[in-house]
Amino acid sequence: MDFTLPEHLPGLLAEMDDFIETEIKPLERENIQYFDHRRENARTDWDNGGIPRREWEDLLAEMRRRADKAGWLRYGLPSRFGGRDGTNLDMAVIREHLAHKGLGLHNDLQDESSIVGNFPQVIMMDRFGTEEQKKEWTEALITGERSMAFGLTEPKHGSDATWLETTAVKDGDSWIINGAKRFNTGVHRATHDLVFARTSGEAGQATGITAFLVPTDTPGFTVPYYWWTFNMPTDHAEVELKDVRVPGDAVLGEVDRGLEVGQTFLHENRIRQAASSLGAAQHCIDRAVAYAGERIVFGKPLAVNQAVQWPLVELQTEAQMVRLLVYYAATQLDNNHHMEVSDKVSMANYRANRLVCEAADRAMQVCGGVGYSRHEPFEHIYRHHRRYRITEGAEEIQIRRVAQRLFKFGKK
Repeated sequence: MDFTLPEHLPGLLAEMDDFIETEIKPLERENIQYFDHRRENARTDWDNGGIPRREWEDLLAEMRRRADKAGWLRYGLPSRFGGRDGTNLDMAVIREHLAHKGLGLHNDLQDESSIVGNFPQVIMMDRFGTEEQKKEWTEALITGERSMAFGLTEPKHGSDATWLETTAVKDGDSWIINGAKRFNTGVHRATHDLVFARTSGEAGQATGITAFLVPTDTPGFTVPYYWWTFNMPTDHAEVELKDVRVPGDAVLGEVDRGLEVGQTFLHENRIRQAASSLGAAQHCIDRAVAYAGERIVFGKPLAVNQAVQWPLVELQTEAQMVRLLVYYAATQLDNNHHMEVSDKVSMANYRANRLVCEAADRAMQVCGGVGYSRHEPFEHIYRHHRRYRITEGAEEIQIRRVAQRLFKFGKK
């Protein structure tokens, strides 16, 4: 097996670094309050539900505009959308590289915002949208003219998505939706919410669930509050739907087969998010190693102590193993239907998410009080990435998916 990267990637990463230094870092320095020890407070509109401040999100939008103009933002999209046909392996390497560079405007943790965009909604639309929907949505999703939140989780149902209680009933040419959604990420600025609702069948059945593109200004669609979380600001809304009426062309994909739409979103997102977790973990390890070499205690560098060395050696070894797993899963995703390799994606994702939490925690310990402070990035990295051991498929659910393949339970 050849473990070398595709020959185009090293040069590509170097070009990307040049762009960051010339175009993005100056903008970051002009807005440093969002990236230093003030970051959480500067980003959060505490008096407006704890959602992200408009100025902060406008800065992220400006970063994406510059990246798009320079030809980076759409890298992973097909060329027909202005992209470069970047593979899943390309995207895994790139997202790891960007996260390894540490916190910054080039690759912020808020909504996975990056100079190289992650567009699972565009992939969903390409695979499941009608020709009319594609015309209306594809370019608008890339530019931000339209945005789509993701309404799957409910107050009583998270990982058990096939048991969701939100319903949609046909009424002439329309559908009427009733129910509630929880942790409905991105609704605060989204033009639409992708709402999953049961349209037929019984609770627990995978078929019978349909995905609807619901405009967030539709009568009956309300946001009573946002959940304040371990990492702020929050864009995780509680949503209530009371007699929400949408037209028939609001359906994305086939009626009763909406979970296929959702699975596409998850698999495209999970492998890239795993790569970001890996890169952030390597950043924490590297910073801890550097600090241990510089910090003098009892007349010696902290690094001479095996109690410091060994945990970092374990983490470095784990990072290398996870790196190979992420690259392998990305390659498999490039060469197979996403459902055929879902166990590989799950392996990479849950192990990478564990790794970054362990690396951030160990970096805090090595750096002592300074590491625990907000003047170092470890607390922010930990608080952000800790969510991914729960969201987009809790690690227990992903382990369960691997077990299904391993023990041949259920459908392959």
